[in-house]
Amino acid sequence: MRFRISRLLFFLFLSLVVACKKPVNPVKDTFIRGADLSKLPELEEEEAVYYNRKGMAENALDIFKSAGLNTVRLRLWVHPSGVHSSLQEVAAFSKRIHKAGLKVWLDLHYSDTWADPGHQTKPAAWKNLNMQQLEDSVYAYTLHVVKVIQPEYVQIGNEINQGFLWNDGRLSHPVQFTTLLKKGIAAAREANPSIRIILHYAGYKGADWFFGLIEQHHVDYDIIGLSYYPWWHGKSLDTLQLTLNQLSEKYQKKVVIAETAYPFTLSWNDWTNNFIGNIDQLIPGYPATEAGQEAFLWQLRTILQSIKNGGGFCYWEPEWVSIKGPQSTVGSPWENLALFDFQNKALPAMSVFQP
Repeated sequence: MRFRISRLLFFLFLSLVVACKKPVNPVKDTFIRGADLSKLPELEEEEAVYYNRKGMAENALDIFKSAGLNTVRLRLWVHPSGVHSSLQEVAAFSKRIHKAGLKVWLDLHYSDTWADPGHQTKPAAWKNLNMQQLEDSVYAYTLHVVKVIQPEYVQIGNEINQGFLWNDGRLSHPVQFTTLLKKGIAAAREANPSIRIILHYAGYKGADWFFGLIEQHHVDYDIIGLSYYPWWHGKSLDTLQLTLNQLSEKYQKKVVIAETAYPFTLSWNDWTNNFIGNIDQLIPGYPATEAGQEAFLWQLRTILQSIKNGGGFCYWEPEWVSIKGPQSTVGSPWENLALFDFQNKALPAMSVFQP
């Protein structure tokens, strides 16, 4: 009898050990903790040196990964005047990003240069196309670049408050605008059926009307993306939270902050005029200090994690430092909005990327 009990206890123990050794499926990391690092290849070319929180020189991409970043956003221009933001550069950089175990968020501007609410210029090669030819070009181009880059997320247009591919795709021509959107989306889904589609609107004022129009025209997408810079879009975080909640509930989509930034100082480190240099541009209670920058970003993350479909955030160009060296001197009007101080050392706000 004692032998039987011993055997029973032995097999129970063995079963427990085996059970403990079974692989546990990790929790899927779907909350985007991202940064737009589109300028990093250019800054690396200019020999920018970055330092981690310990003050040791390290590759910038590795610094962000160690901080907990899981997604890198990259802008793509159709036929830029140089190599930067070209398909060649973006494809090469995306390989580095994937090799590092990070996700790629592809930001398609559908222009040869910057696209935003005030600028949505067609690529020069598409300038004289009729509507059908333009639709075909959007489809073929999107299909090709998504196949080449293989992003996990793709943004069809950048800050398309007033449409894109002007004048054919202006918001004032809603049927043409949404038709062009649908062509890009269909091509991206053909290239990768599991890809997540982001539509990107700058600010929160008017966002409900915009995404209502998108729904009215039955546009198929996955994620609402908003830019949020307090000095341009409003200083009330309560209003931002209310709007994000309303958008999330009404349209049953994930909502992300596709672009944001906040200063750690109002000082300068070069001869360029910084975008942000006035205390009136700040949110009360969030000073332009290292602690103030960190607090703003954590509050933004807290807001996104508090709403039903909060999908994450993306910091815009945190690597855009000014460079002073024997081989190169390059200014930056974004230097006090970077996540590196004026000695290029990673700032405390990097903590916002932690899982």
